Amino acid sequence: MSKPTHETLGFSTRAIHHAYDAYAGTGDLNPPVHMSSTYTFPTVEDGMKRFAGEQQGFVYSRVGNPTTVLLEQRLADLEGGEAALVTASGMGATAALLWTLLKPGDEIIADKTLYGCTYAFFNHGLAKFGVTITHVDMADPANLAAAISAKTRIVFFESPANPNMRLVDIPAVAAIAHQHDNCKVVVDNTYCTPYLQRPLELGADYVVHSATKYLGGHGDLIAGAIVGDAETLTQVRFYGIKDMTGAVMSSQDAFLVLRGLKTLALRMDRHCQNAQAIAAFLANHPAVAVCHYPGLESFPQYALAQRQMAQPGGMIAFELKGGFEAGCRFMNALKLITRAVSLGDAESLAQHPASMTHSTYTPEERAEHMISEGLVRISAGLEDIADLLRDVEQALCH
Repeated sequence: MSKPTHETLGFSTRAIHHAYDAYAGTGDLNPPVHMSSTYTFPTVEDGMKRFAGEQQGFVYSRVGNPTTVLLEQRLADLEGGEAALVTASGMGATAALLWTLLKPGDEIIADKTLYGCTYAFFNHGLAKFGVTITHVDMADPANLAAAISAKTRIVFFESPANPNMRLVDIPAVAAIAHQHDNCKVVVDNTYCTPYLQRPLELGADYVVHSATKYLGGHGDLIAGAIVGDAETLTQVRFYGIKDMTGAVMSSQDAFLVLRGLKTLALRMDRHCQNAQAIAAFLANHPAVAVCHYPGLESFPQYALAQRQMAQPGGMIAFELKGGFEAGCRFMNALKLITRAVSLGDAESLAQHPASMTHSTYTPEERAEHMISEGLVRISAGLEDIADLLRDVEQALCH
């Protein structure tokens, strides 16, 4: 009987089985954790061939480990990419990729709304080394078309954006970027995971993830990943990781992410189901000025979400009437939903950007990046929806 091929297997099946043969070796059901910093060479000649790239095999765990390689193969398969590279954090993934692709004089065009640490890396890190950083509102692709130039090397965005849930039309933006030589499109797909959205299939060149979030799924690890073409990711491995950042994922964390992938589809279905119910409740509450959730028909980019995302995701943003003070009151009144940054865990988490992740911005800077003073972000967890709705309702009454 022939073994099933990739084309005949569904997402969850591949997330559980891809690239691992449980019958091989000692027959472990779960892939073993390879805990070794270095690897041996049968002969000097074998060592020479491995260093020259002429022989397959491991040399040192900063550039590859059997456990991390399995995770890379699985993530590349799920994202529809040629190759993947896992890193010690999501910021490690973004930094390693961009240190490899950019040089002084190049330009990044990034969306107006970015994860705070990505914004800091661009504007306080790369900018010091001669890379021009330009921010435009990519919700309208025409803004990118007006800003892009011959020196633009990277177009970078999140969709949905953290924390305000704005979407970017990935095929439209990719088409504009690819009219310019050597311009690559990088999409942070952390919010969606490949279960809900696959940017490479929509025209992007590279995907980055904070695997800390939904891919791991249990709030017990820090990890990242890049997916793209094999040639570039080899360069990132031996330059961006080995020489520039050292952002190496441990074999233990790789094992935990592999474990998380086994339940990714089940968890994402529940995250989306709970988020949809919470968003519908918020959208009709008199204390809420507006609820930003791609699954609501009132969401301005609802049609784009229907085209681009398999489901609207587990993240909700909403703006409270009363601004900053209302946001703080709501957060302090929560009893079940946990006050914490991060997202994608089994526990529902809430954060108030103006007092937490974006508190170092001035109110004017927050407004420029489309983050209102009363904006609250909820990562819908896996709890019973009735309990979550009761908690949201009572917190809104304060």
